Amino acid sequence: MENQSDRQQAVELLQQLGLKEYEARSFVALARIGRATAKEISEISEVPRTRVYDAIRVLESKGLVETQHAKPQVFRAVGIDEAVDTLRAEYVDRTESLRATLGALEPPEDESTEEVTHEVWAMTGEQGIASRSHQLIQGANEEVVLVVGHDRVFTPELAETLQTAQERGVSVIVGTVSEPLQSTIRDQLPGVEVFVSGLEWLKQSSTTGDHTEISRLLLVDRQAILVSSFTAGSERGPEHEQAVFGRGFDNGLVTIVRRLMATGLLSTDDPVADGG
Repeated sequence: MENQSDRQQAVELLQQLGLKEYEARSFVALARIGRATAKEISEISEVPRTRVYDAIRVLESKGLVETQHAKPQVFRAVGIDEAVDTLRAEYVDRTESLRATLGALEPPEDESTEEVTHEVWAMTGEQGIASRSHQLIQGANEEVVLVVGHDRVFTPELAETLQTAQERGVSVIVGTVSEPLQSTIRDQLPGVEVFVSGLEWLKQSSTTGDHTEISRLLLVDRQAILVSSFTAGSERGPEHEQAVFGRGFDNGLVTIVRRLMATGLLSTDDPVADGG
């Protein structure tokens, strides 16, 4: 059932996708009633009538609104699927333009010539951590070992990335913290080895007051490691994800986590364990 919070959320999402407030409010108003005059849009959206015309012109130029040249003019929003596809295409175009523009920038000399063998970086934010995880898996040549400590981490996008890696010959092994999650992942990744991890410390402890829960452990080609955690009730929100990312075959962080994963996830006969 439609409510005020749904309308406000729709306006905010449209603004995040590049529309200005009056444009977003005008589009949401049209999406609600199908077709309307500028006066009706103004009444519903609470956008000043003189600004409705400006907003409609922008929406029309983006392919989101159609105009019937009557007296008075009547406007209507395109279908929801068409609007989403249009905004998605514009978003992709902008990100590709950004990629090309950033790619044209020359890196500082000390970074362009130096070969990085050891590095440890801190990251924050669920979207950024998920993106780095996908990049690491996509760049894997031999092996991906992933322990999923929180069901929210295992998204359809992650499943697709893991499946693609396996199909191009990369060994993919996944550990979980529970049998239900193990079953879910097995259903989505047929043919991939999926274990229930023995690493009990991955789980949040209610007895010690520890509100930190390991969300993912990712080891790629035994050279790069990403460890992330959710902290419940943090000052940044109910669940805020943070991570540490390390790279380098001799990196101590990689070596330690590799051995922990081998102990908690696999048998000592497995090559991951032997390689530590």
